[in-house]
Amino acid sequence: MVVVDTSVWSLAIRRSRTVDHPARAELARLIQKGTALLLGPVRQELLTGIRSDAQFETLRAQLRGFPDVRLHASDYEAAAEYTNSCSRKGAQGSTVDFLICAVAARRDLPILTTDADFPRYARLVPIRLHEYEKPKAS
Repeated sequence: MVVVDTSVWSLAIRRSRTVDHPARAELARLIQKGTALLLGPVRQELLTGIRSDAQFETLRAQLRGFPDVRLHASDYEAAAEYTNSCSRKGAQGSTVDFLICAVAARRDLPILTTDADFPRYARLVPIRLHEYEKPKAS
């Protein structure tokens, strides 16, 4: 099982289908294997800001194929601890980012992300990043 960050879902769902990014292919592989995990707050981020009711309903229907990971009070508490700890060390992040970290850490699951903040978090909190073929620098 792999916790999938908003950045990857967004890459796969919202962005142009012509963008060839290895994280998109990795997400497709995880979905096919049944190992891609979606957190409720990530679902909310993906559905937020969609202007068209029809597009909103289409995306909502697509995402309903992925059950939410059940969150516990300890996930929120750990996320707050990570936020505070990282902030003291100069690393800022979103509430959802640190919740993703907390959920992944508690379950000892890797995180699939394209967000450059997560490697920084991985040096400060006990998370693992899911390895996939990174794009070559030009």
